[in-house]
Amino acid sequence: MRHRKAGVKLNRTSSHRSAMFRNMVTSLFKHERIRTTDAKAKEVRRWADRMITLAKRGDLHARRQVLSVIREKEVVHKLFAQVDERFGELTSGYTRVVKLGRRPGDAAPVSLVELVVPAPEKKKKRKKKPAKASVKKKAAPEKQATGSEKEAAPAERETPEVPEKPVSKTEKPESAQKEESERP
Repeated sequence: MRHRKAGVKLNRTSSHRSAMFRNMVTSLFKHERIRTTDAKAKEVRRWADRMITLAKRGDLHARRQVLSVIREKEVVHKLFAQVDERFGELTSGYTRVVKLGRRPGDAAPVSLVELVVPAPEKKKKRKKKPAKASVKKKAAPEKQATGSEKEAAPAERETPEVPEKPVSKTEKPESAQKEESERP
């Protein structure tokens, strides 16, 4: 029975298997995506999610635990520096496995393992409510605008629009009717 024995063997010795997954996790954090077979991809996802969870803790012991798996200090530093801004809101699911198809040659199923990029937060735009029609107070007498002042009073700027009489297709415009009446 395999009770409490997590992980896949992949027909390798334990030392070979751990070295392979260490290298794959290091490459994943260095390049942010790797291509591998489906079985390895599923196992690398477990290792990578564990490293990100440790990095989110951020203390010295967690850093040493990550360094025991990822042996490159630059990669560990990059992981700890970017973990809050990149995975701060997520509680799990830091990696994604996308199946790509079959590999030519041995027809092994190939997948792409990549780090999840959080979607940018969309700010909700509030719709402006129309202003309530309020009773206008009588304004104090306005000062006369001088030539240097370019701003005019609001009452002066606004001109009331006179609605025009719609012209039907059968009727001629008034200007055309006047011209015809003036002709001999």
